[in-house]
Amino acid sequence: MNIPFADFSPMHSHIRTELFSAINRVLDSNQFISGVNCKEFEQAYASYLNSKYCVGCGNGLDALHLILKAYGVGPGDEVIVPAHTYIATALAVTYAGAKPVLVDVESKYYCLDPDKIEKAISKHTKAVILVHIYGQIGEYKKIQDIVKSRNLILIEDAAQAHGATYMERKAGSLGDAAGFSFYPGKNLGAFGDAGAITTNNSKIAEKVRMIGNYGSREKYVHEYKGVNSRLDELQAAILKTKLRYLDTWNQNKALTAQKYLSGIKNPCISLPQLNPYGRHAWHIFPILVEDRDRLLNGLAEKGIKALIHYPCPVHLHPAYQDLGYLKGSFPVAERIADQEISLPLFYGMTDAQINYVIGEVNKY
Repeated sequence: MNIPFADFSPMHSHIRTELFSAINRVLDSNQFISGVNCKEFEQAYASYLNSKYCVGCGNGLDALHLILKAYGVGPGDEVIVPAHTYIATALAVTYAGAKPVLVDVESKYYCLDPDKIEKAISKHTKAVILVHIYGQIGEYKKIQDIVKSRNLILIEDAAQAHGATYMERKAGSLGDAAGFSFYPGKNLGAFGDAGAITTNNSKIAEKVRMIGNYGSREKYVHEYKGVNSRLDELQAAILKTKLRYLDTWNQNKALTAQKYLSGIKNPCISLPQLNPYGRHAWHIFPILVEDRDRLLNGLAEKGIKALIHYPCPVHLHPAYQDLGYLKGSFPVAERIADQEISLPLFYGMTDAQINYVIGEVNKY
């Protein structure tokens, strides 16, 4: 049996007619930037999250960068970032002109460790970026209390957490602002690059929109040195269509994840732990295993495509050697980087596929 890591066909086949209708409406409208589809998706996504404002942009990295710029984060400032995340989180800070200050993650949910944040805060700290890695919200309340007590900005990197919740509140509505990616492989994915910012702060929403539109709210009048990062009409129309099915798709993936959790009995495997205060979006199903290459190769031989998220922590990338961190600086992040395997998990997986994966993992 051959099992891909991800397969979009079960998802898209169910709504193929709706997707083509949405695309055709954009073609017929002859409006491809800043039109009705973008406005309608922004309104729908803000409503879905119970957030006041949503502003579309080009991608998830831009979303975080625009938030930082809108809050005035820049040279001389520091922003706390988890050592275990996709490099885009740190790049957003760098693009804003600030310094990423890395903090290790906790070993339960692999998210930012609140017990290590205090030591990393300095007089230059301006913000904390809380990454909902793999689709789960970590120790949010503890981190929120620290951030509030220090009068810092709390930014959610919710790029992997579409539909995840904490105490019945959705990811994207917990911090001062949140950045989303709609990369095709996300739980809510476009047909190309796309992103969005959500916030309850009207001034930040307006400033984000202006900075992403060349620093302008009125054509040829530029109040800020902005960038070009806008959600185009085609992607907005696709996202607006798919948003209606997001919860159904997430529920299906959650059932698959539960079958993995109950079916994988191999004592060599560390399974993901669930935060009792929230609901996992299951963007990724991560397991940890010491002899990772052996299991990866064994799965590949059996036709099972598994991936790694992520094989190198931020501080060990050549791009961030200038931060001065060494191997051993963040042991939990390094352990995850050395041991993590992402098992196939997508909407529409059959019981036969799920059981085949479970069986091969248990044989390891």
